[in-house]
Amino acid sequence: MLKYTHHVAAFFLFCTMASSSLRADEATIGWHSVDEIVAKISAPRFADREFDVTDYGADGKGKKNSQVAINKAIDACHDAGGGRVLVPAGEYRVDGPIRLRSNVNLHLAAESTLLFSTQPSDYLPNVFTRFEGTELMNYSPPIYAFGESNIGLTGKGTIDGQASHDNWWKWKGRWSGSSKSDWKKGDPDQSTALEKLLSQAAEGVAPEERVYGEKSLLRSNFVQPYRCQNVLIEGITVKNSPMWCLHPVLCENVVVRGVTVDSHGPNNDGCNPESCRYVLIEDCTFDTGDDCIAIKSGRNSDGRRLNTPSEFYVIRNCRMRDGHGGVVLGSEMSGGVRNIFVEDCEMDSPNLERAIRLKSNSMRGGYLENLFVRNVKVGQVSDAVLRVNLHYADETGDYPPVVRNIYIENLTSEKSKYAFYFRGLEDHPIESITIRNCTFAGAAKPSIIEHVKELSLEEVMMPLK
Repeated sequence: MLKYTHHVAAFFLFCTMASSSLRADEATIGWHSVDEIVAKISAPRFADREFDVTDYGADGKGKKNSQVAINKAIDACHDAGGGRVLVPAGEYRVDGPIRLRSNVNLHLAAESTLLFSTQPSDYLPNVFTRFEGTELMNYSPPIYAFGESNIGLTGKGTIDGQASHDNWWKWKGRWSGSSKSDWKKGDPDQSTALEKLLSQAAEGVAPEERVYGEKSLLRSNFVQPYRCQNVLIEGITVKNSPMWCLHPVLCENVVVRGVTVDSHGPNNDGCNPESCRYVLIEDCTFDTGDDCIAIKSGRNSDGRRLNTPSEFYVIRNCRMRDGHGGVVLGSEMSGGVRNIFVEDCEMDSPNLERAIRLKSNSMRGGYLENLFVRNVKVGQVSDAVLRVNLHYADETGDYPPVVRNIYIENLTSEKSKYAFYFRGLEDHPIESITIRNCTFAGAAKPSIIEHVKELSLEEVMMPLK
């Protein structure tokens, strides 16, 4: 087991710090698995029918509410056997949720924008959803689907939640992000409701009886397909989300392609697939107020109750700008995360804190295993290029997580605070990290390595500043 502060003061490091007895896993699941995983992921196809929302009363000048008209067009398309619901160029006021239906592709034409209401009451009645990994009845996400199959949200248009610190974002409470908040101690925030929700989950209260919504101050996520199959989100731009931007939950066969997320509020993660199987995220750009991509699987007792991991993800050809992390596993990961592949991505911003991040603690439990990263270019990050922290949020409990089998190769970084920040638990160390053919230039401080079992460094270069 390794526990020390490590700093390389030579031009390069070429060594193996511990031989790995877990290499057999790399033979079982590894880069050779990517083609097979991608082959199992296919975007849904839609019938050759088109339903123009303006034919159902939608107003492209933004003067009247178009929510009812858009949902009517979606229902008509679904009832006809499926097809494309077209939102032509224009601005559309949407005072309430859009509900996606099976076999329907909601297509936003170029220069079209859906401007969603910031009035919470517009998102009632409550729906079955998740808040930070815990199931409950809460405000509907602005774009929502439950139990549907073959659904699409595509096109070159924009969805704008219009969230700001004057509405949804102020419910977060204290916020130290780049967007200015005037929240002060004593102002209402989400903390009381969140504490109650977590207590209910720990006590085994059924999710349908965890009723929040009105006056609870728990924000909804923006786009949430829940328990859906064959999901396509492609081409759109996402702005000003109340909370997490793209949040597929308990879905299978998900494609997120060519999406731009530009949303800098609190917890404005770009894409958070949670407890999903077979997910492809490619050719996207993330510029966010929190993690760019964060892979999750439920929090604490609720995650263990559902016991559904996130698994078989491929993330490729994406660009990460601002955010807390580029590709992140955790922290709501009590159901486990495994078999994740990241390749050919670019991560670069003075406001991007980490490139690859794994976060958990002994309250969350679960496992993070079999993460493969290659061909990633990091310009600069403000903290660590690679960060694995099992002391996240200083929470402790009786469920120490298992974190093992992390493979990083052909990664280059130009500027950071640390190259590595690895902090395992004394009795449950991080197991088996392999870093091959990587260059970490411009690290300002020595790396932190505590409670790591089997760290292999092979052709790792750390040029002096």
